[in-house]
Amino acid sequence: MTGRIAFQGEPGAYSHQACREAYPDMEPLPCRTFEDAIHAVRKGDAELAMLPVENSTYGRVADIHRLLPESGLHIVDEAFVRVHINVLGVKGAKLSDIKEAYSHLVLLPQCEAFLREHGIQGRISSDNARAARDVAERGDRSVAALASELAGEIYGLDVLARHIEDAEHNTTRFLVMARQPDLKRRGDHGMMTTFVFRVRNIPAALYKAMGGFATNGVNMTKLESYMVDGVFSATQFYADIEGHPDDANVRRALEELDYFTSTMTLLGVYPADPSRH
Repeated sequence: MTGRIAFQGEPGAYSHQACREAYPDMEPLPCRTFEDAIHAVRKGDAELAMLPVENSTYGRVADIHRLLPESGLHIVDEAFVRVHINVLGVKGAKLSDIKEAYSHLVLLPQCEAFLREHGIQGRISSDNARAARDVAERGDRSVAALASELAGEIYGLDVLARHIEDAEHNTTRFLVMARQPDLKRRGDHGMMTTFVFRVRNIPAALYKAMGGFATNGVNMTKLESYMVDGVFSATQFYADIEGHPDDANVRRALEELDYFTSTMTLLGVYPADPSRH
C-alpha cells in the first residue's frame, strides 16, 4: 500500500518506527495528538492511522479506548513493536560523559536500573523523539536522550548504549485505522474482532453477556472497562476476541451478547499479527 500513514508524535517516535516496520512503502505523517492523527485520516490527508493501544510494561495507553468508538474509523490491522530504549548522545560523547537523560515520563521507569547503575539522572520530556531533537540542538556532551535508534538516525545522534530497558518483553501493540472497514480479508494467522459495548441494567448482566463466548468456544483475549463522560455509573467495555463475525461460533456469541447489552459497536475485524502466536 502506498500513500500516507498518520501517527502521534515527532519523527523518530516509536509510533513512527511502527509505521516504518509495518508499512515501509507508505509516507509517515507526524501529528501533534491522537485526535490529529485520526482527523488526518477522516479528512483524507492520510489513508491510515497507527495508534498505540497498550504496552506490555505500563498497560493501556490513556484516552485511546475513549477515542476509538468516537473516531468514525475502523480497525483494519494490528502491529506489535518491540520497544528498545537506547541512550543517544551528541557526536563524540561517551556513556561516561552522560549526567542527565531526557525522555517521556512513561519511558523513564522502564530503564530505572540502568540509569541508577550509571549515575544518570532521568529528566522528563514531552516526547522521546522530541528529547532526541532537543539533545541534538543543545550539543551538550553531558546530556542524552532515551529513545529509538530511528530517532538517533533522524537527529544525527550516536547510540551510546543499546537496549537498556529493564524488561526484555517490552512491546507495544498498535491498531491501524482506516476510513472503511475490510470485512472480507482473511489472515494467515487467524482473525481478530474488536468491539465496545454497554450491558443492560439487570443483575449479573456482564456475567450473562460473557457466557455466550464460553459456550461457543470463542477466546476473548482482552476485556477492559472504563468510565464514560466521567460518570461512575456509566461503564463501557472494550473487548478483543479471536475469530471473524462470519464464523458460526462467533456469530452465535455476538447474538447472545446483543441480548444482554444496551449498545454494541463493532470497531474492526482484522488479521491477527503473527507476533500473537
